[in-house]
Amino acid sequence: MEAAVAEGQYTAAVYGLIRAGRCAEAAALLSRELQRGGRSRGGLSLLGYCHYQLQDFAAAAECYEQLSALHPELDAYRLYRAQALHKAGLYGEALRAAGPLLERPAYQGRVLRLQAAVRYAQGDLAAAESLVEEALAAAAEGGGPGAAQDPSERADAEVNLGCLLYRQGRHEEAGVKFAGAMQVLGCCPELSYNMALCCYAAKQYAPALKHISDIIERGIHQHPELSVGMSTEGIDVRSVGNTLLLHRTALVEAFNLKAAIEYQLHNLKAAQEALTDMPPRAEEELDPVTLHNQALMNMDSQPTEGFEKLQFLLLQNPFPPETFGNLLLLYCKHQYYDLAADVLAENAHLTYKLLTPYLYNFLDAIITCQTAPEEAFHKLDDSAGMLTEQLRKLTKQVQEARQNWDDEAVKKAVNEYDETLDKYIPVLMAQAKIYWDMKNYTMVEKIFRKSVEFCNEYEVWKLNVAHVLFMQENKYKEAISFYEPIVKKHYDNILHVSAIVLANLCVSYILTSQNEDAEELMRKIEKGEEQLSYGDPEKNTYHLCIVNLVIGTLYCVKGNYDFGISRVIKSLEPYNKKLSTDTWYYAKRCFLSLLENMSKHMIMLRDSVIQECIQFLKQCELYGRNIPAVIEQPLEDKRMHSGKNTVTYEARLLRALMYKIVGWTP
Repeated sequence: MEAAVAEGQYTAAVYGLIRAGRCAEAAALLSRELQRGGRSRGGLSLLGYCHYQLQDFAAAAECYEQLSALHPELDAYRLYRAQALHKAGLYGEALRAAGPLLERPAYQGRVLRLQAAVRYAQGDLAAAESLVEEALAAAAEGGGPGAAQDPSERADAEVNLGCLLYRQGRHEEAGVKFAGAMQVLGCCPELSYNMALCCYAAKQYAPALKHISDIIERGIHQHPELSVGMSTEGIDVRSVGNTLLLHRTALVEAFNLKAAIEYQLHNLKAAQEALTDMPPRAEEELDPVTLHNQALMNMDSQPTEGFEKLQFLLLQNPFPPETFGNLLLLYCKHQYYDLAADVLAENAHLTYKLLTPYLYNFLDAIITCQTAPEEAFHKLDDSAGMLTEQLRKLTKQVQEARQNWDDEAVKKAVNEYDETLDKYIPVLMAQAKIYWDMKNYTMVEKIFRKSVEFCNEYEVWKLNVAHVLFMQENKYKEAISFYEPIVKKHYDNILHVSAIVLANLCVSYILTSQNEDAEELMRKIEKGEEQLSYGDPEKNTYHLCIVNLVIGTLYCVKGNYDFGISRVIKSLEPYNKKLSTDTWYYAKRCFLSLLENMSKHMIMLRDSVIQECIQFLKQCELYGRNIPAVIEQPLEDKRMHSGKNTVTYEARLLRALMYKIVGWTP
């Protein structure tokens, strides 16, 4: 309950709350007083101010609309309403509200800057630039008292021009404008953020992180009440709300940009920590950019929540422009092609506005692939053809620039080459996947061989070439030649290599009679796991387990179930550390294959091996109660029964089948 305010003390109480930064309490007090005593100019003005400070811009605009009706002679309230409407994303209404004020010389400069900001938000850069220039000209002609001589007026215009240059892709020029404005205006978190953003866009991550660090250190020093970093430390802190103070510190923007940089550098944990380090707010208070980044960076662990957030954002106005493309790509990644097609069809107006031709063509081909793989392949081939042509042109440009000793031209051409290659690789992989799904591995290899001139230094390409050679079952030596360099590159940190890569290399060694090499690699993995367990005894590692599972599976496929099943069983010991959804998947496939062949009387197992199998399944029942047997898709309408989707349930079923087939009684 709020404390009662003594009669005659409302004004003092309201100003005291505002001075203390408690605008939410002040707004509640003002609302009650206005309901009780009717509309007053002072009360509405203070309430509008409080709503604006709390970034509830729609409510602020409503207050200023009432004030404009009560006092039509005061133009300031019309301007404040237009500014609040702009902040609320109601651009058309903001322009209509501000338009009549252009005839007032005292407001002309501010109205022109507001109109420029609205046009900028709408993406009409030409109109925005024209309005900025018009505002400068009006100031030079004496549009406001002393405006032409005011250095901050020019600095403000430089900031606006910098924003326009940034949107036009001229990031270095934009950075120069922001730096010039900072020399005039002094240290300003918003300008530091703008400079960091320019560095990020130019892929200059080190200077971007330096600007971000300055913003964060300044925010922590000047505003400890914003609780920076408390959530990451696990401290339960209350929301700081969406105040204008928080906005002016640029802390939210800085942490979001830091998260984006770490994400680009593949430091997912650091990216997630950047999001939790920002001042704490309730989920309903989060801005669209933070919500988008939370969805993206936690997609692996919380896919359902991630999709919900992106779907919610797409219904908001405005929303981060990256939302549309990222939602479509994630639908395709999780194989929700119908949903991706529906989103494209329902948002045709966004397709041309927010998707590049490259991304639209790529998504169109991926979706088409589900019903017409040949047509999809041709679409991808057209894109690949254009990109290979660009890559050859850029290769020639790099060579010419090096011959002319033009370092700047070399740098520019190399950056363009890398960006084009980053577009080419997904197209190439999508083409290869069409034939991979058909199990036509010879064709997949042919597609990869065609791209060798561009991709031979690309680790993802080399890895996929190794996989397709491995799958052909007669090219294990060639597969080793691609797997080995990848493994040796990370030999000192062997657990950084994917477990399936290590498993395939071990199998390739075994099938080419290089057993010593296989044993040495397995000893290296075992040593790596032991060292890791010393540092973090609670952390589970599955590399050696998966290698042994794959080797066991290989022997089962070859018909040697005695050795294969024993290898599978040994690989999951100790069960409390090695039994997981993934390891159970490999193990149960071997047991199902074994039971199928036993039921057909194609193999006979010794009683000791059968007993070993039954004991193994009992242990899986014991330790698998809380381990899901299958990771369900995030957007499934019909969920599996929680009691049936466990390793315990499936292990019990397999044990019952084994008893039935061998004729034993439990």
